[in-house]
Amino acid sequence: MRRASVLAALLGAATVFGFAPFRLFLLPILTLAALALLWQRAPHRRAAAFLGFCFGLGEFLAGVSWVYVSLHDFGGMPALLAAALTLVFCAYLALYPALVGFVYHALDARSAWTTLAALPALWTLAEWLRGTLLSGFPWLELGYAQVPASPLAGVVPLAGVHGATWLTALGASLIAYAASNKGRRSYWFGSTLLLALLLGGWLLKTIDWTVPAGRPIAVSLIQGNVPQEMKWRADEIAATLDRYRQLVDATDADLVVLPETALPLFLQEIPAGYLETLAAHARARHGDLLIGIPEHGEGDDYYNSVLSFGSSPPQTYRKSHLVPFGEFVPLRPLFDWFLEAAQIPLGDFARGTNAPQPLAVAGEQVAVNICYEDAFGAEIIRQLPQATLLVNASNVAWFGHSIAPPQHLQISQARALETGRPMLRATNTGMTAILDPHGRVLNLAPAFTTAIVSGEISGYAGSTPYVRFGDAPVIALALTLLLAAIWLALRKTAKIRG
Repeated sequence: MRRASVLAALLGAATVFGFAPFRLFLLPILTLAALALLWQRAPHRRAAAFLGFCFGLGEFLAGVSWVYVSLHDFGGMPALLAAALTLVFCAYLALYPALVGFVYHALDARSAWTTLAALPALWTLAEWLRGTLLSGFPWLELGYAQVPASPLAGVVPLAGVHGATWLTALGASLIAYAASNKGRRSYWFGSTLLLALLLGGWLLKTIDWTVPAGRPIAVSLIQGNVPQEMKWRADEIAATLDRYRQLVDATDADLVVLPETALPLFLQEIPAGYLETLAAHARARHGDLLIGIPEHGEGDDYYNSVLSFGSSPPQTYRKSHLVPFGEFVPLRPLFDWFLEAAQIPLGDFARGTNAPQPLAVAGEQVAVNICYEDAFGAEIIRQLPQATLLVNASNVAWFGHSIAPPQHLQISQARALETGRPMLRATNTGMTAILDPHGRVLNLAPAFTTAIVSGEISGYAGSTPYVRFGDAPVIALALTLLLAAIWLALRKTAKIRG
């Protein structure tokens, strides 16, 4: 059992290479298949749960340990405390594959029906729960590994990332089924169906679910490259404002986008005339600016916002899905100590509306989201189909030179695929990029450089099936198959006892 546990942890760690920046998209299919075989050989359901936990711990320690960087390197938290909290966080995330292992084994892991129908459903439901409970953390969901190059990415506009997760898990189940049965018929069944999945996904990728609408517009995305350790220093604010003014002056676009909290002052504190200078530059070109600026609301509330300036009337988007312990502290005053230990500036934002409307700028209807929000596909489609393009304003400088920024870029690629809309990503340090409606990168700034990413894009109209129906069909189907597996298991138990 000890060897199996170590192997499960190594398989979990290896799974990370399926995601950006490595993008070995077939690898998660193989590692999950190997985990399924370990589950089948586990002596009891508690052992299967532990193997799932080891897999998850290996995966998340390898894949999201950049949380430590934000807590210690930039948050100023003591190293031991930051390491302990990172370990606890990864252990919590590992409970979801542990739950899958427990239920899979309890339903008879050696059964073909359980492996081929229940296991993909279980894994998909667990990933959905992980992205929903306690504000949600959908990072490293298996479906993201398939975006955008894998044939299985073809299902993303149809059924979202959860649909791609399902097919990834089904591919793993087919391999596990063929390997465990060892018969020629099982081998041909598993391999033929796996090839059919890949071929079907490839054919789906040839479908254009949305169409260009209106004239193309010129866009410029500004990557200010302000070091996180200097961003909020009072003696650096003037230099930051001047940097962004010069960068805006260097643009000649219909739409210019600056990163999240690009201006490290509240809106009400920005020097008189500064924003008007930027707006005048945009108006001279009959265009608009989108700028990340924190702003005061009523009372003591303050918001993480993106505001528009220029030819169009001023408009505001306020972030609604906040990062726990990064942008708000749950269960206060129980966790007030965290704010003091982490020293995170502006660590208790108020939430914006849950029913945002697109911003009408540069002749487009722009669905704005801020940083972590684009990890939640069901929330992005709230502004669809009215929106013609997506804009993500981020500050991933919190995670340094880790693999978090390319992982976040891959998540944005999934949102472009789901909605059939171009995505513009303006970040402080990387990855600033223009993405087409298929999730492909058209232009990308080198990380940790001061850069302007420019290009020409068209807004898009129409609805993908995912925009119309969201996650409900996939989740409903998964629940149906899981309930069927439970019913069959109970019926089998009743016959044995009878």
